[in-house]
This record gives sequence, C-alpha cells and structure tokens, in this order.
Amino acid sequence: MLNMDFSQRVVIRTHEQHWVPSPAAGVERKPLAREEAERGHATSVVRYKPGSSFSTHEHLLGEEILVLEGVFSDETGHYPAGTYIRNPPGSSHAPFSEEGCTLLVKLHQFDPRDTATVRIDTNAGHWLPGIGGLQVMPLHEFEHEHVALVKWPPNETFQPHRHFGGEEIFVLSGEFCDEHGRYPAGSWIRSPHMSEHHPFVEQETVIWVKTGHLPVNRSPET
Repeated sequence: MLNMDFSQRVVIRTHEQHWVPSPAAGVERKPLAREEAERGHATSVVRYKPGSSFSTHEHLLGEEILVLEGVFSDETGHYPAGTYIRNPPGSSHAPFSEEGCTLLVKLHQFDPRDTATVRIDTNAGHWLPGIGGLQVMPLHEFEHEHVALVKWPPNETFQPHRHFGGEEIFVLSGEFCDEHGRYPAGSWIRSPHMSEHHPFVEQETVIWVKTGHLPVNRSPET
C-alpha cells in the first residue's frame, strides 16, 4: 500500500517523481496513493504517449479524471486539457490518446450511490465569487463531498479553517502556500479529517480541490 493512512498529511511534488510503466504500452504513471498494484483505491498522475491506449476496463467504484495536458479520448469523445470527467460505478471504457495527454486520475473512490456521469470543459466554465477575492468553479458534489477549481488572485490570504472529511488539492498553476510550506504547480496535498491550515498565495494560483471525502475516524490500515 502507498499513502493509504488517511490520518496522515501527505505532500508530493509530482514534478520531482519518476514515471513508472503501467501494464499498457506507452502509458506511464506517477503513483500518489494506491491500495493494491492494479486494483482498488488509487490516485495517480498518468501520461499517455501519442498513439497509446488502454484496453477496455470497468470501474467498479468509479473513475475521476482531470485532463492536465493534451487530449484524452475514449468511445464517448475527445477531452482537451481542462476537462473534468466522472465515470460512475460500474461504467467501462477503452481510453486512448492520439496526440498524448497527462491526467490526474482517481480510481475506486466513489460512494456506490453517486451515479452521475460528468463531463465539464472548465475552459468554458463560469467562475463564481468566493470568499475574499477567490473565484470558484464547482465541478461536483455528493453529500459531504465537494469538488471545485479555485482561482486565487495575487497576494490573497484565506482565513484559518478546518476540513471536515479532509481536503485534497492539486496545484494547477502558480504556487499555493500555507504555514507548512510552499507548493508549486504539480503539487498534490492530502490533509486528514479536521486538519487545519492558513493558506495564502503571492502570485495568481489555480487549484483543483476536493473536500469532505476522506475517512472521518480511521484509516483503512487500522
């Protein structure tokens, strides 16, 4: 298992990681959290080289994708950088990329009742006003789970706050900061239930953020 103790804070600067081959030729990964080698809970940055593909497979507890670079495709369409995708539990597909792409991928992490299929082009999405100077683009919610993009203007500071059900962040551009450190683009941060921090930025920064989805009382290892 890799980073499966959800009571611990985890920070990974993915640009410092090496790519690891997957079972499919031309598809590589940077694992962030993983339950088993090729099944169960997994969070990864995934890279498809041009012309590569993955065989048809099923997502027993769903798949969540944010296209970071290039164009990701399957039999339902072609999805450029900035596309947010949710494939619900029980869905299947045969993904590929003609020009190559890089993705943030989360597998086997849906509530079985969360059956929405989601396709959002965030390049064409609308930003809503948030607290202070923040702008927010909601992507999905189910009970306590909320997923959004958040745009921070330069020199913005957010109030100290706690995360019921934890928080997960992927820094898309700029540099996200808090009292624990500084996180450039490509950083992945997972903070446990009821963790607290006081975030700020010095330059315009965009993050993908998910809250309320991590175990409240204990990790799968205990």
